[in-house]
Amino acid sequence: MSQQSPNIRRRRLGHVLRGLREEAGLTLEAAAKEAGVPRSTLGRMETAEARRLRYTDLDALADFYEVGAETRDGMHELAQQAKQSGWWSQYKDVFGERALPDWEAEASLIRTFQVQLIPGLFQTPRYAAAIFRGGRATTEDEVSRPVEARINRQSILNRVKPPRMTAVIDEAALHRLVGGAEVMHEQLEHLGHLAVRHNIDVQVLPYQAGEHLGMEGAFTVLDFPESKDTPIVHVETATTSLFLERSEEIEEYNVAFGNLQGVALSTSQSADFISDMIRSLEK
Repeated sequence: MSQQSPNIRRRRLGHVLRGLREEAGLTLEAAAKEAGVPRSTLGRMETAEARRLRYTDLDALADFYEVGAETRDGMHELAQQAKQSGWWSQYKDVFGERALPDWEAEASLIRTFQVQLIPGLFQTPRYAAAIFRGGRATTEDEVSRPVEARINRQSILNRVKPPRMTAVIDEAALHRLVGGAEVMHEQLEHLGHLAVRHNIDVQVLPYQAGEHLGMEGAFTVLDFPESKDTPIVHVETATTSLFLERSEEIEEYNVAFGNLQGVALSTSQSADFISDMIRSLEK
């Protein structure tokens, strides 16, 4: 299984194709007609929505735009990489068609704000299992698979060049006894250990901070090392995952996260806060 992101490859290919068309000064309709490629197909390729990338279409576009051998080979390579499956493809029943790990796989910076829960990348297996039970009577089989998928996501934090991660966690998430006192004690200790890693910053947003720009709910902003790979925002709802890519949306969430960091406790103050919470569970 590939550790690369097929979604990132599709976006890069779309960027190349859109750039070639704009350089030629053509509309989508004109380019598709002249190249002999269906307009809907070219549109989906440029917006990275095409799941099936045919080499015949790529060659037709390469011929029409009169690109060199290097560009043509690059287009084929991106298409080939976009077809590869990451480990998360085994968990479509958990992640859905657009899987968050697909983006996390190549993120260089992950900024997340969580209100009710410890971030998924920081969760212990027992804490995650309690979340998936959600107070319902469930079998271990119903819980074990999503827990396994969630824990597998965390491998990115242990790779040779892990992403930089900043998490702002509302105080409510630290007070909520998910799974009971023992499970929560274990989770908070794990969070404290992660917080001292060189690539991880944890900030607690205390109740006393009052109103802030994240009051509408949790979100995650992912940035990538290549400048052409624009950031993406992930917002999870009760029924689906939303991935926002428009520049104005990214800017809005960047501003919100900056505000959250500004009103949250510092990393050192947050470490003390977490330690106090751990001690309170030991009484």
